[in-house]
Amino acid sequence: MSASLIEVPPVSITLPEPGVHLLDFGRVAFGNLVFHLPNLKASSTLLVRFGELLDKTGRIDRHPPGCFRHELIRLSPRSGVPVAPEADPRNTTPPALLLPADWGPLLPFRWVEIEDWPGDLRPGQVRLRTPVLTAWNPEASAFACSEPRLDALWALCRHTLHATTFAGVYFDGDRERVAYEIDAYLSQLIHQAIDPGSSIARATFTHLLKNRTWPTEAAFYLIAMAHADWWHTGDRAWLAANFDQLPPLLLLERAAPDGLLRSTHPQQTRDDHVDWPPGERDGFRFTPVNTVINALHIQALARLAEIARALGRDAYAAELIARREHAIRAFDALLYDRAAGLYRDGVDTSHHSLHSNLFPLACDIVPPERVPALLAYLRPRGMACSTYVAHPLLEALFNHDAGDHAHALLAAPGERGWQHMLDLGATVTWEAWDPVFKPNLDGSHLRSAHPAHHLSRHVLGVGPAAPGWAAVRFRPHPGPLLNASGRVPTPRGPVEVSWQHEPGRCFRAEITLPTDTPVHLHLPACTEASGVWINGKLRSDATARDGRWHLPAPVAGPVVIEIR
Repeated sequence: MSASLIEVPPVSITLPEPGVHLLDFGRVAFGNLVFHLPNLKASSTLLVRFGELLDKTGRIDRHPPGCFRHELIRLSPRSGVPVAPEADPRNTTPPALLLPADWGPLLPFRWVEIEDWPGDLRPGQVRLRTPVLTAWNPEASAFACSEPRLDALWALCRHTLHATTFAGVYFDGDRERVAYEIDAYLSQLIHQAIDPGSSIARATFTHLLKNRTWPTEAAFYLIAMAHADWWHTGDRAWLAANFDQLPPLLLLERAAPDGLLRSTHPQQTRDDHVDWPPGERDGFRFTPVNTVINALHIQALARLAEIARALGRDAYAAELIARREHAIRAFDALLYDRAAGLYRDGVDTSHHSLHSNLFPLACDIVPPERVPALLAYLRPRGMACSTYVAHPLLEALFNHDAGDHAHALLAAPGERGWQHMLDLGATVTWEAWDPVFKPNLDGSHLRSAHPAHHLSRHVLGVGPAAPGWAAVRFRPHPGPLLNASGRVPTPRGPVEVSWQHEPGRCFRAEITLPTDTPVHLHLPACTEASGVWINGKLRSDATARDGRWHLPAPVAGPVVIEIR
């Protein structure tokens, strides 16, 4: 996917003190400056300061935390020539992703201070030059609801995708500009929620197959990327061309006879990631049999089996399913603490962490009768994890109909949450919740924008019910919201949804679907409602179970749903 350079004027220019112009470009973007100065004397020298953050005085923060950018240069500007600090060797030489030389050095910034400007400075005279995807469609997706904090979160995530995908491969942030498997999978889900394209995800998958990183989990997330591509595109040809690369990613060389992976001491101390930085692991204890590693391994077996079936490799799929069932029995025997009703971090430890309980839920290996106890354990723990593990935590909650808890986390106040970033003026998602949790964090990490996926898939309620979106699933979690509406991009065309919700009493939704695309309905079961009406007709075949109304067969659109 190609990118082109555009020029953007500042949204405001102020004078914080005589002789200093402060330019605000509205949101953080990667770029440099271009001056349009036909009448400026060549001898004029300007001091130009770039920054991502302002300090308490309203000036560019000259000592920002972590790896947030602050740069200063003095120059004699020339019209039309890009202006930027010298390139940082760390993020412009391998293994960093390289960018076209004619773009010039890029850095993320929102604010610029210019000193010694002769006379008045007008918006057209200094512009941000930034690369953007040529195929970017700002109308491809939409989300709005009755909670302003969630609307602001959607806008934050959406702009983060727009601002960070110009390299054609998902990278982890400005500090390194390196692709990582875990980050790439989350970036893929974010991208699918906002734009229907798949080329960047595929380019990143190919890049990572040749440039693997060290965490044990990284291998499983490459299988997850192939699985997510299959469900989004339904493209068997791409899947078949890459299939032979996938089985080694199961890491079966580390499997014991019981089917669970074993970790050596070096793997426990370096490779088994669980979460990052280490302070975000909720005290997780590393042992030779790691609960998080094995939950993800068991999930990878299921995903690869599904891929194999899609390609007609039924015997191999059956082998993988048998391995999964065998491993689950050992997982249950070795890692479930029956006295506590919780999962341990591993063998030879009695410690129960947030991570060792959310991952089995997210990976769909917890028997139904155990789910309530695990959800009750997770609820008071809050967001005791990184922005990365917040994704499987939210998936575990939404997929097990703990939508109220998930809503609370998406809009949570305090240092651990996206509202904290927004409160501090973030316009691109950060690598961590706050510098106190990761002192070297940077302010441009796409992986932390995964609420875009949750808002689209779980809150609005739209997801694929078959590979390639051949059918749609509508399973909203209204939570405390009174209404929501949006547009979800698919390769077949957009899905448009609008719903209204009166908690406990009624629910109404309108769905517009691509041509020849049926929708499977899993609807909120309001306590005071007696039935489901589809396009004005009472559906006597709708059944209520597990807190939802279900219809036995999909329906064709457009659809008007009423629960009353």
